[in-house]
Amino acid sequence: MTAVIEGPGWSARGLDQRSGRYPLAVEGPVLQAVDRLVPGVSTVTRFVRYYAMYAALAAHAGRHELDAAACRALVRRCEVIMAGASLLLDDPSLAHGIDRVRPHLGDHLDVAAAAEDYSPRAWGFWEQYGGPGTLLGTVAVEERALRPGRHSCPAPVRDLFAPLIEAASHDRLTWDQIEALEPLTLTAQEQPEGPWLRDLFTATRNGSHDPDAWETDDRRRRGALRIVGRATVLDGHSDEDAVRSVVAFGNRAATDPVLAAIPEVMDWRGVLLRHYSVGAWRRLWATLVSAIDDSGPQELRDWLAGQMPDQTVRAFMNELPDTMAGGHPAPIERAALAMGDPHDPLTNVHLLLLGGRRSGELDGDTKTAFLGPRSALNPEWVRLRTQDLSGRTMRDLAAGLVDDMLAQSRRVALDKMTPDGTGRLKVFSRVHERNGRYYKTGDEGAGDLGLRLDRLAEFAFQLGLIDLAGDDGATKVSPLGARLLEVGA
Repeated sequence: MTAVIEGPGWSARGLDQRSGRYPLAVEGPVLQAVDRLVPGVSTVTRFVRYYAMYAALAAHAGRHELDAAACRALVRRCEVIMAGASLLLDDPSLAHGIDRVRPHLGDHLDVAAAAEDYSPRAWGFWEQYGGPGTLLGTVAVEERALRPGRHSCPAPVRDLFAPLIEAASHDRLTWDQIEALEPLTLTAQEQPEGPWLRDLFTATRNGSHDPDAWETDDRRRRGALRIVGRATVLDGHSDEDAVRSVVAFGNRAATDPVLAAIPEVMDWRGVLLRHYSVGAWRRLWATLVSAIDDSGPQELRDWLAGQMPDQTVRAFMNELPDTMAGGHPAPIERAALAMGDPHDPLTNVHLLLLGGRRSGELDGDTKTAFLGPRSALNPEWVRLRTQDLSGRTMRDLAAGLVDDMLAQSRRVALDKMTPDGTGRLKVFSRVHERNGRYYKTGDEGAGDLGLRLDRLAEFAFQLGLIDLAGDDGATKVSPLGARLLEVGA
């Protein structure tokens, strides 16, 4: 007789396989550093006007003692109306949630229906702005209800959003009612929240900065904005690449009077340099995963090894240019990316080895920020791995990196594994092993990790601190920005 075991009855069979973020967990040191250096800003907080809107909603909720459920309903309705106003009156690509609100906008806006389904998140886009808003001090949360933050929402901002709050009490809005909300749109000519938010982001009052009047997070946010502003003055551009030029490489971070006076500038140097190693691991892993097709580990080792030069690790390292010049980092990582394909495995192994070399050359705050908390696959680990294999071939090194990445991916997946409530286990990974062979449930993303510097530059534009200087994308610090940020002109 053959027995079939069905149980246990309380447990569903199998694993719940889901895609996971950060499969190698190499991003942590950079993410933690950016959280510390740019508090109150995230890669998904796109508009300063939304900070003002939530502050006005919190002020209203505090005055009327709204509970969490009432605050949630108010937030969702106001976000829907902002999207509807953008679709009707503004650039329809701007406001949050427009794609999901668009079906509810016909001869009227069905606010009630749109508020139900425009976002799967319980609190809509407040979940993106909530943490930054509380850090900035524009909003507080008490028992999950919105309340005024330590920086009280001023009367002009409350007045601006009062019509929005009134409109949120209606289940449907006519086009005439929406058109009356034109002053709320993101590109509206008047921005009454500007002076208040400029003060908060630049940590100034009455046009000047008193460090004793602001908290540590406020001073760090101001410092990051000053770095963006000074990069604009020195480089003529306000993007992340401009900051790299003046902070990560060369001597200006130490010799420029403005940059050198910013306490966090050497921390930023370390983070910007570590970012190259993080990006290299992400791209190398994504490329490896793209090659998985019911593959054995030796097939994957051979695949990566076959793309390496036929020389020893020592010989390869000896051919690398100096990573330091005059005691400061030389732009070798930038040159490596410019000369090679960013998705070529050799380019990314090259970047990892450069990062390993830097771990033995940097010092002070730069080295501390560059290495960050102890973590797997960090630059110091790469340096020691390179030393151990210096007499072996680059192909041996590459084969070992395949094993290291597969093992790290498994450790990360096991660390994240949780029960799903039915007795099954949720496994957050796209790569799985069965009977000694690997298969994938999808490809991995290879995009660079956001450092929030581009977002800060966008906020500087929205706050009038930086202006366009020409059609070629060049930018300049406005007179107001130069005065508030003290970055020259």
